Amino acid sequence: MSQQSNSKRIAVIEGDGIGKEVVSVGVALLERLAEARGYQFELVHFDLGADRFLRDGATFPEEDQQTIRETCDAVLLGALGDPRVPSLDYARDILFGLRFGLDLYCNIRPIQCLSDRLMPLKGKSAKDCDMVVFRENTEGIYVNVGGQFKKGTPDEVAINEDINTRKGVERVIRAAFDFAKAHGRGRVHMADKSNAMKHAHELWQRCFREVAADYPGIEAKHQYVDALCFNLIRDPSQFDVVVTNNLFGDIVTDLGAALQGGLGMAASANVHPGRIGLFEPVHGSAPDIAGEDKANPLATVLTIGMMMTHLGWPDEEARLVELVRRAVDEGKCTADVGGELGTRAVGEWVVSQIA
Repeated sequence: MSQQSNSKRIAVIEGDGIGKEVVSVGVALLERLAEARGYQFELVHFDLGADRFLRDGATFPEEDQQTIRETCDAVLLGALGDPRVPSLDYARDILFGLRFGLDLYCNIRPIQCLSDRLMPLKGKSAKDCDMVVFRENTEGIYVNVGGQFKKGTPDEVAINEDINTRKGVERVIRAAFDFAKAHGRGRVHMADKSNAMKHAHELWQRCFREVAADYPGIEAKHQYVDALCFNLIRDPSQFDVVVTNNLFGDIVTDLGAALQGGLGMAASANVHPGRIGLFEPVHGSAPDIAGEDKANPLATVLTIGMMMTHLGWPDEEARLVELVRRAVDEGKCTADVGGELGTRAVGEWVVSQIA
């Protein structure tokens, strides 16, 4: 994680659709935190996304990559995706350019239900859902290694390769155990599919056992990913920390979001400890409601909390989590989580509560 210093430089990429609306709340919150606490933030806005692509064809120019890589401490990223651009190649260039280009190998997703009325499982309450998922972020099936042969014919072949390296697997597993140890969490689950993917996931199994041996105070448990998904909605209280690969992590975390009130409550961090971090609310750009003041900005508030921890102020994250809990309990929230306010009004209320 970044160390405290007098000033932090934060890159802001608004994205598309509702990304722009919720990122504006995040910017206002950062500005208010700076004003109230005396933090020194320099917010650097980058013109990246569908509007830029449609204007001049640029996706993620090298000069922007270099500026972010060499001068920024964190990136706040809004959702990408626009119906005016059927191909999502521009979005992939930006998102994967940040994740892969900055080697942000840990995608960290807290799955915490903050109110009993958001818990969809019968007989369960908010306290039963409080876990953190570590998703390997730079390997797996998403590296886009593969190709197509005889495309468009009845004999077409399409191949995507699943890439797993010892280095990549070990470092994300170790990060999960380090997090559990640092935060007093007593159990780490690893999810794979080694019964079907013998070679790649045998590596996960073996590496998990070897790393777990270095953390004798933490219970190490394994579940195949299908069993883990089943148990996640049967009894989420059994999970503290979960670590898994890129594809499975993508699926498990979105399933988990259903236990915390939906994607409008789902925050994320993409980090390489000691380096710049990328922070994004993980809902999509939702073009069907863009511009209608309906988007839930609370995921962005929680994401800013994760950013503050990364920048060296973990107490701010705890305060923002409690503030979001209050927003839900007091109805200062959007319709998807039981409120009647719009995006801007929720953001204004959150900012007003920063004393």
